Amino acid sequence: MARIAGVDIPNDKRVEISLRYIFGIGPTLSRRILEQAQISPDVKVKDLTDDEINRIREIIDKGYNVEGGLRKEINFNIKRFIDIGCYRGLRHRRGLPVHGQRTRTNARTKRGARKTVAGRGRRRGMTKK
Repeated sequence: MARIAGVDIPNDKRVEISLRYIFGIGPTLSRRILEQAQISPDVKVKDLTDDEINRIREIIDKGYNVEGGLRKEINFNIKRFIDIGCYRGLRHRRGLPVHGQRTRTNARTKRGARKTVAGRGRRRGMTKK
């Protein structure tokens, strides 16, 4: 297995797909990196030479913020929103959706399991319509 940016990328897949296992690298960035390194995206990782792996590693290290550095930056940005008290920071602090999604329904992932509230539902003695 080739190790790039602290991640073991799978040997049996194409290089273009394998690079996506690195946090911060998606389809477009993967293709761009391979273009800069002058490597065909169809080559499997196990068929790469050490020189080609080193070229990919250098391009990623010099030009792109990935893995730990990117995670730190994202967390720092969220903390900054919380500290300045903007709307997005308040939503992060309360654990609610940040990007304008509705919360009356369909926010279970963010809000957690349903909580039963006493006094809800049918009242005693009322007939069903």
